Amino acid sequence: MTAKILDGNALAQKLRADFKTRAEALLASRGTRPGLAVILVGEDPASQVYVRNKVNACAQAGFHSEKISYTADVEAQLVFDRIAELNADPKIHGILVQLPLPKHFDSDAVLKAIAPEKDVDGFHAENVGALMQGHPRFIPCTPYGVMKFLAEAGIDLKGKEAVILGRSNIVGKPMAMLLMQASATVTICHSQTRDLAFHTRRADILVAALGKARFVTAEMVKPGAVVIDVGINRLPDGKLCGDVDFAAVSEVASAITPVPGGVGPMTITMLLANTLEAAEREAR
Repeated sequence: MTAKILDGNALAQKLRADFKTRAEALLASRGTRPGLAVILVGEDPASQVYVRNKVNACAQAGFHSEKISYTADVEAQLVFDRIAELNADPKIHGILVQLPLPKHFDSDAVLKAIAPEKDVDGFHAENVGALMQGHPRFIPCTPYGVMKFLAEAGIDLKGKEAVILGRSNIVGKPMAMLLMQASATVTICHSQTRDLAFHTRRADILVAALGKARFVTAEMVKPGAVVIDVGINRLPDGKLCGDVDFAAVSEVASAITPVPGGVGPMTITMLLANTLEAAEREAR
């Protein structure tokens, strides 16, 4: 068996074209241009790349965007004050603070400071609670992208066994909620799970989000499973790889996402989706 490759670049391009059309219609009908503000604290190279990609994606989709940069030693109150200004700014429909933050910041307090209706990352406690209750205002971008992948591939989740490797607030936990709400039976595995392979070999849908390069081997995967690789790891030679041994698992799975070119492009795409949805709600 050779797995179908779930192409994140192609799906992202398709969705972004639709978002651009919707953004143009919103501007023409209501005079509203979707606006995203991205706050970057420090000079972390990876964070700088992520922020640049987000700003570029906004420009391509016809969104307004603002990049707000601070040095790593900035006084935390200055960032909180800027968030408060953005909360009140009618041109801004989404606010994102790039994580991780320097150690002198209370990340939870920063996320809580963002107005829930502009929390396009979906990390505010109010939005997490709404997701838990099955009525999300915003869906965290990476799990949102995974669900789009599954829908596009025509995969019926009802009654399927879904196993998630990783229990982070960003991916693992919201991913579990979304799969459960789609009527899958969900198991979350983590560093303390015993006999991990027992669980992964039961999975019809396997989502790997644990941050260990090529951790998931072919022997851990049920023949015909759909494998979603959320991990992004840099190897000693500088190349990127996921949490899944792509070459080997591709011979066992029915469908698989590559790294790069899989979930990554979809994460930024769904950030655009959340920002657009926020602008459309505001304009009603």
